Amino acid sequence: MPPEYLALPMPENLAGQRIGQYTVVEKIGEGGMGAVWKARDEKLGRYAALKFLGRLDDADRRVRFALEARAASALNHPGIVTIYDILEPDGRACIAMEYVEGQTLGTVIPAGGLAAKELLALAIQLADALAVAHKGGVVHRD
Repeated sequence: MPPEYLALPMPENLAGQRIGQYTVVEKIGEGGMGAVWKARDEKLGRYAALKFLGRLDDADRRVRFALEARAASALNHPGIVTIYDILEPDGRACIAMEYVEGQTLGTVIPAGGLAAKELLALAIQLADALAVAHKGGVVHRD
């Protein structure tokens, strides 16, 4: 079961809004954990992904959110995005992270599935990244 701070929906459109040093450009994904927006980092002149999770209505939720983000930010692996910052715009949990250009697995994997050789190569990469995350105390909930 996901933490309680993920319960509230995000505003429909954040495009054009300024959140900290980031200007939101466009929504790039949405799922059970929240929404992810592409944003321009105005200080460093790069793009970032802002993942909005929900409201942090009490001190315990804020502490847990900060601990989870801190643990994830300590990870260093090519298959794991770099965490840049944690933000709390309007009391909502937001993680600023590396923006990676590319395709989703849904667009890469054909309807009939992957050939065994391709599947194995992908599975090895995923397992390696998950092993690093688990060793760092981060458990991916998807």
